[in-house]
Amino acid sequence: MNIDRNVIIRVAELSRLELKEEEMQEFEVQLGDILKYVEKINELNTENVLPTDHIVELMNVFRDDVVHDSLPVSELEKIAPGFEDGHVVVPRIIEES
Repeated sequence: MNIDRNVIIRVAELSRLELKEEEMQEFEVQLGDILKYVEKINELNTENVLPTDHIVELMNVFRDDVVHDSLPVSELEKIAPGFEDGHVVVPRIIEES
């Protein structure tokens, strides 16, 4: 793909960028160089390479869902910022309108 002024202008419009003349010239060269570099991939023999979207195998990192006893209310009362009538009391963060 050739990078010319029209491509730079279109990319700038899509990116909501306002480019000066010298920036357009600079990006034209830079984007051309990037595309030349990426085209080198076509030189690789990928005949036996499977398509992939991740280079390492992913695995489930969740722990087993095991039922445990809850923290006793007396222990919770010791560590809570405030405790009243069996409930944890925390500072209000949403104002009423």
